[in-house]
Amino acid sequence: MSQYQDDIQAIATLKDKEGSAWNAINPESAARMRAQNRFKTGLDIAKYTAKIMRDDMANYDADSSKYTQSLGCWHGFIGQQKMISIKKHFNSTDRRYLYLSGWMIAALRSEFGPLPDQSMHEKTAVADLIRELYTFLRQADARELGGLFRQLDTAADGAAKQAIQDQIDNHITHVVPIIADIDAGFGNAEATYLMAKQMIEAGACCIQIENQVSDEKQCGHQDGKVTVPHEDFLAKIRAVRYAFLELGVDDGLIVARTDSLGAGLTKQIAVTREPGDLGDQYNSFLDVEEVSTESMANGDVVIKRDGKLLRPKRLASNLFQFRADTGAERCVLDCITSLQNGADLLWIETEKPHIAQIGGMVSKIRKVIPNAKLVYNNSPSFNWTLNFRQQIFDQMKSEGKDVSAYERTQLMSVEYDDTELALAADEKIRTFQADSAREAGIFHHLITLPTYHTAALSTDNLAKEYFGDQGMLGYVAGVQRKEIRQGIACVKHQNMSGSDIGDDHKDYFSGDAALKASGAHNTMNQF
Repeated sequence: MSQYQDDIQAIATLKDKEGSAWNAINPESAARMRAQNRFKTGLDIAKYTAKIMRDDMANYDADSSKYTQSLGCWHGFIGQQKMISIKKHFNSTDRRYLYLSGWMIAALRSEFGPLPDQSMHEKTAVADLIRELYTFLRQADARELGGLFRQLDTAADGAAKQAIQDQIDNHITHVVPIIADIDAGFGNAEATYLMAKQMIEAGACCIQIENQVSDEKQCGHQDGKVTVPHEDFLAKIRAVRYAFLELGVDDGLIVARTDSLGAGLTKQIAVTREPGDLGDQYNSFLDVEEVSTESMANGDVVIKRDGKLLRPKRLASNLFQFRADTGAERCVLDCITSLQNGADLLWIETEKPHIAQIGGMVSKIRKVIPNAKLVYNNSPSFNWTLNFRQQIFDQMKSEGKDVSAYERTQLMSVEYDDTELALAADEKIRTFQADSAREAGIFHHLITLPTYHTAALSTDNLAKEYFGDQGMLGYVAGVQRKEIRQGIACVKHQNMSGSDIGDDHKDYFSGDAALKASGAHNTMNQF
């Protein structure tokens, strides 16, 4: 028997036990409500989705073509519509997750209004969005199952009923893993632990944390990033792990992000107890000059290494500077150290989408940690068109091909769109995720801010048409007609908001006395 049939029987038994006071309870209706509410708590979701990610990681280790993907979502409705679309087009949610971006929370979800990505938004906003996303995904399950139950009730014969019952019994949930951004931890390790608990309780099975200084945090694609010594970062990784263990999500995942490639500054000189230890390795990247006791100035900070006194370069901001061109080395050390101390996945924030650059660092990491895997930000901060056209330009030039028809700095121009170079670049963009999964150890590809940009683009197109010469046709032709023809579920917006679910409940609660919304005069019947 299916879980649905088991629940009908269990509730019928319970009804009999309770006697006549429960006469009006329909076991089948109650079982349907249970089926529509598969996940009772956020911890149920975190445990379920953590296993999905763990299985996906093992499958990727065996076959790099089994990489995973996600899109960043800033509202529950956006995440819901994304998963409904994925199910519609692929009849599966396999290897497709959601990403929760700290950038988008700062820009779109703070009570202060739009903020830069500098950890100034409310801490609770992160857990709130996780909870909201899963509320909408669970509602998508309830809506879809409600439609199947209605079909079951009106099916003409046994074969038709069995086909629908099979869909109910094998229903694919919209609930998928969320990789959730905790920024730099919003304070010390205790603050990180408390916030991680909130996020896990809301449903997060995977938390991404970065090695920037919490109160100096910057967007990964902006200047002025400041990193912390490894021991400070490892304490926060341990804090997240303890949060998972306390809440019983024993296989919860941690993504350790390094911003060292673009971070030229540190706030602290690391504590070191002996040559070659982790603190000493961190300090070895500092930009220093040798001094003597006689040449030291008032207030100088100096470190001793190999019998020499070295003065780190300290800026007016009281930050210390790393040597130029050490970013990649620091990234490799960050990644190895994180994996050796409890992280499950890596995130290397880069300044461009270049497989050779990413793969070069991963190959060094894998000499120490053979199964090291990355989460990679396919960032909208990159000019993908220009980057890949320039990569193809450089490749063509190195191969001795004639590139005189192209101006490298102007390759974004529309005049190049149909050229051999542009078409080759577009093909490289198309296959970037598969190529880098194979060649650079990238297990999970995400776009951090795509729905921020799609909301702006679609709104611009609608505003241009509706407020211009097209008037109402701007909405009808540009939105509604496309929704109908593409089978977009929310064209029936009353149904999407839950009106049919509510009608079903009215039937359960009030029977023939129910005043329902889905009668003959409901204009949604036009669709």
